[in-house]
Amino acid sequence: MAAFQDIAPMIWLDHGAEEAANFYVSLFSNARITGTARTGAETPSGNEVGSVLTVSFELEGLPITALNGGSYFKLNSAISLLVSCSTREEVDSLFGQLSDGGNVLMPLDTYPFSEYFGYVQDRFGVAWQINFGERAQKVTPFFMFCGPHDGQAEAAVKRYTSLFDGGHIEEIQRFTSADEGGTPGHIKLAAFRLGNREFIAMDGGPDHEFTFNEAFSLVITCETQDDMDALWAVLSVHPESEQCGWCKDEFGVSWQVTPSELFTMMQDPDPEKTRRVTEAFMPMHKLDLAELRRAYAGA
Repeated sequence: MAAFQDIAPMIWLDHGAEEAANFYVSLFSNARITGTARTGAETPSGNEVGSVLTVSFELEGLPITALNGGSYFKLNSAISLLVSCSTREEVDSLFGQLSDGGNVLMPLDTYPFSEYFGYVQDRFGVAWQINFGERAQKVTPFFMFCGPHDGQAEAAVKRYTSLFDGGHIEEIQRFTSADEGGTPGHIKLAAFRLGNREFIAMDGGPDHEFTFNEAFSLVITCETQDDMDALWAVLSVHPESEQCGWCKDEFGVSWQVTPSELFTMMQDPDPEKTRRVTEAFMPMHKLDLAELRRAYAGA
C-alpha cells in the first residue's frame, strides 16, 4: 500500500473559484477558506498573472480546492458530494440555496432509499446529494460509475482500497431487482475508507450521457517523490491524460498526485517564486519534487 497524507476533491471551473468557495463556506457552520494561490505565469486557461488560480476551503472537515481552469472541462454528476443532515430543516435550507440558479436532478421527496432526499447541480456545476440521515462524515465524495463504467464500482472500490494505506471497505449493498433502478448484482452502495476519509460508490446504469472527467478530480498529497512515483505507476493508465500531475485511472477517474509542498509554494506572497514554480510544473507530466524545489529556491 502507498503512503500519502490526504485525498481531497478539486473542482474545475471556467472562472469564479473565489465566488464558489465563499458561497459553499457560507452554507455550513463548520467551514472556512484555508488558502488562495494566484497565477504565477501564463497558462493555457488564459488567467492573468496575479489573478486567483485556486481557492482552498474546508466544509465540515473535508478539504476542497476550486480551480479557475478555463473552459476545457465541465462538471457533471458522475462525482457528487453527499451531505448527511441531522434535521429536515437543514435539508430544506441546503437544498434551497444550492438549487437557486442550478438544476434540480431529483426533487426533495421520500424515496425507497431515504426518508427525505434531494439531488441538485448548483449554479457552478457541482452536484450535491442532500439527505436526511446522519453519517460520521458529514460531507462525502460520491462516485457514480455509469455509462461506459457501469458495473465497475466494485472493482474500483477493491482497487482503491488495495492501493492506499488505511484502505478498507466498510459496507456493500447490491441491487437485487431491476425495480430498484439498477442491474441485479451491481453495487447499490459501497462505503469505503482511504486513510481517514470516507468515500461512497455506486453503479449508476449504462444510459447516462455523462461519465467521469477531469472537472472533478481527487488530489493525493504526498511527502516524498517515492510515494508519488508508487501511486503514479498504478493510477496513470492513459498517457494522453497526463499533465501537471494529473492522471486518469483504468475506471476513468482523474487524480492529481501532488507533493504537499506545492501548495505552500503556490501560496507564497512572492510572485517571482510562484512564477518560477508555475513555469516548472506546467510542462511536467508526473511532478518532479526536486525540480519544483529548485525552481522555488531560484536555483
